[in-house]
Amino acid sequence: MTEQSTKLPLAVLPTPLQELDRLGEALGGPRLLVKRDDLTGLGMGGNKVRKLEYLVADARAQGATTLITAGAPQSNHARQTAAAAARCGLQCVLVLGPTAPSTLNGNLLLDRLFGARIRWAGARDRFAVMDEVAAEERAAGRTPYIIPYGGSNAIGAAGYLHAMGELARQAEERGLPIDHIVFPSSSGGTQAGMVVGAQAYGISAHILGISVDKDAPSLRRTVYDLALLTAARHGVPFELGIDDIAVNADYTGGGYAIMGAPEREAIRLAAATEGLVLDPVYTGRAMAGLLDMIRRGVFAPDETVLFWHTGGAPALFAYAQEFISP
Repeated sequence: MTEQSTKLPLAVLPTPLQELDRLGEALGGPRLLVKRDDLTGLGMGGNKVRKLEYLVADARAQGATTLITAGAPQSNHARQTAAAAARCGLQCVLVLGPTAPSTLNGNLLLDRLFGARIRWAGARDRFAVMDEVAAEERAAGRTPYIIPYGGSNAIGAAGYLHAMGELARQAEERGLPIDHIVFPSSSGGTQAGMVVGAQAYGISAHILGISVDKDAPSLRRTVYDLALLTAARHGVPFELGIDDIAVNADYTGGGYAIMGAPEREAIRLAAATEGLVLDPVYTGRAMAGLLDMIRRGVFAPDETVLFWHTGGAPALFAYAQEFISP
């Protein structure tokens, strides 16, 4: 493997690998572990910090003065990008949409505290608005650097390629077998990095992305195409086919960022049994899927399942009213 991206240390690593004894006991299923990437540190943590270590390094190498990215109003990626910009003395413009919510809370409050400028896209395409913002930055004498949704490109995916090496070392040191890795998947960068990292570090665990919004064929194609680019960039031999990319799109519920009863149950159960805070959009939905699969006997009792916590807790506060009983 060759390293084709410079890394800028931003995250608190390695993140903990912990047992979920009480949750496992409550479910009566396989042994459960959690990889705590909600504890990556910067800007209240999350999986995007690993990606931003490579993306911001690339931005600085290109002389960038302004980071530009896009997302929903409660975007975890936008919040972590704003925090990275603040940490590195860069300006940040977040293209969010469609419109501003009535209450400033959760990730959106943190975006403001980190000093990001926010451009509301309305009904316009956010990619087009990012290009417009970049042109404005150039006209003002600044150098923009556009980061795609979720930091998901071959540069950002390096964060999870190397995270798999971190996991392999932790598991070996503690003698932990890991049969399955389950996590939320959307823009594809985290899963693509994991798939390539598993090849690079000899990890045989089954890697399953729980889709939070896309249908299975679309997500599988996104992850596969990005995995090919990531493997080529980092010199990792990659012989998997598209059908080897495991995704489950059975738990998208009412759609992106719409919390339903499964997410509420998963969030409450993780909190009540483990003191583990999940978010309604990503980790709550992925955990809801994991709970259902355990209850249906998808995993053998003697297997070990790792839930990779990708963060997102600040978004929970924007959904407070939905946890209040009628």
